[in-house]
Amino acid sequence: MSPSGPGKTATIHPLKPDKTTHSKLNPLASRTSGILLHPTSLTGPHGCGDFGPSAYRFVDWLASAGQSNWQMLPLGEAGSCNSPYMSSSAFAGSFLLIDPDELIEQGWLKADELPAAPVASDRVDYDAVKQSRLELLRIAAERFQAQHNKRLHAAFAKFCEDERYWLNDYALFKSVWAGQSWRDWNTWPDGLAQRTADALQRATQSLAGEMTFWKFCQWCYDRQWRKLKHYANANGVRLVGDVPIFVAYQSADVWGHQDLFELDGKGCQTSVAGVPPDYFSKTGQLWGNPLYRWERHEQDGYAWWIARMKHALHHFDMVRIDHFRGFANYWAVPADEATAINGAWRPGPGEKLFDAFKQSFKTLPIIAEDLGLITPDVIALRDKFNLPGMRILQFAFGEDERNYFLPHHYIANTVAYTGTHDNDTSLGWWNSASAHEKDFARRYLSCDGSQINWDMIKVLSASVANTVIYPLQDVIGLDGAHRMNFPGKACNNWEWRFAWDMLDEQKTLALAALTAETKRNPRLA
Repeated sequence: MSPSGPGKTATIHPLKPDKTTHSKLNPLASRTSGILLHPTSLTGPHGCGDFGPSAYRFVDWLASAGQSNWQMLPLGEAGSCNSPYMSSSAFAGSFLLIDPDELIEQGWLKADELPAAPVASDRVDYDAVKQSRLELLRIAAERFQAQHNKRLHAAFAKFCEDERYWLNDYALFKSVWAGQSWRDWNTWPDGLAQRTADALQRATQSLAGEMTFWKFCQWCYDRQWRKLKHYANANGVRLVGDVPIFVAYQSADVWGHQDLFELDGKGCQTSVAGVPPDYFSKTGQLWGNPLYRWERHEQDGYAWWIARMKHALHHFDMVRIDHFRGFANYWAVPADEATAINGAWRPGPGEKLFDAFKQSFKTLPIIAEDLGLITPDVIALRDKFNLPGMRILQFAFGEDERNYFLPHHYIANTVAYTGTHDNDTSLGWWNSASAHEKDFARRYLSCDGSQINWDMIKVLSASVANTVIYPLQDVIGLDGAHRMNFPGKACNNWEWRFAWDMLDEQKTLALAALTAETKRNPRLA
């Protein structure tokens, strides 16, 4: 079968509205709390957190601490500078999260084939882990093929059929990309870059074995993820995903759906995403992602976006949409610009896209990441669809009592955080805060600042916000050396990992007691 049929653009198979998975009440309407921790930050012996025993232990810990939500960053393959927000697919999961121990249980790996555990485990060495994990997966794929287990082979075939609307293109994209020495897809030989029928057919035939390998990786990811999600849900823990508004240029999505993105006749970007200059950056932020041709998306009923959201909501109980304001209007920068200064605002799809979502999903368990420069049209779009916005407590103390991020301004339909993955840890923030911020925070929180992370957790838990989320670093009480990401800093992000000895019983009991006192533990209702 062709990866997606002949022609320049991949076929998006029609999807029936999903009326079963989300028939229950929107989980964001109940009073709960949770923890922000990316799975790569889990402890474990294989150089990177994954869906192995530590993930199940973390679910157990969440339940014991009275927590109902586990929020994660995007689970796609880490892209440029190891960012989970620049994945090679909006649908595929990261092979780094596949637990090698489960592959041993299946008989596809042997224990002595696993690499020795690294000496240092507090950071992820992405280059080393990618190489070792791929080597293991290739061994596992060969043994799976040789195993001739009818039940498992049937399950694999069903997965490939069910996910064909994105999986075929993804597998071909990865296979061709490797054969082209990891060059950008618009530099691939004529025919492959333009996706002519003959070129796609020849590549699919010649790379059939390699495509099967990448499909096998996604099947392993999917099997392990669904098992983990079932375990989490059975223990009263809901999983919160993250959907970046934009996708990476070097991705199966852009290559497979070129007419949906702002590209010229050679596949080059004509304009890219970013944000304008502001208080934090005099030149703005130049993200470099391709922009959407929203008029083309509208013409086909937003089929690609509906497929993407259906995929996300099958894998998660609710999702955060990153850079929500881009749906109202977005900053477009000419592709040849070196900074984001010379951009312009353009209108996004607005209500049309979310009306299409409402036609396809009974509920919209979506968190709108509405941070940054928010204008009335962004608020109107968020509120029309009753989507909760975000409040960040670290942003609350720079001014006075009128600050929007102070808890006395919250409404129930809010998701409140001490900080996010883009913030410093709360202790790190405190250590570098201005004298005004510290003085205001001490007065507002009625504290001396000696346990500022817990003082911030307590005030959030007592707030009217339906959902509050704490980065694990804040529960533990870690300083800025343990932050996950530093926006504007290209290297050494996304690498942080924790160790179980950081989470002592006292912290667990304290969090459980606070959650019970503030009526955020539905298990006690």
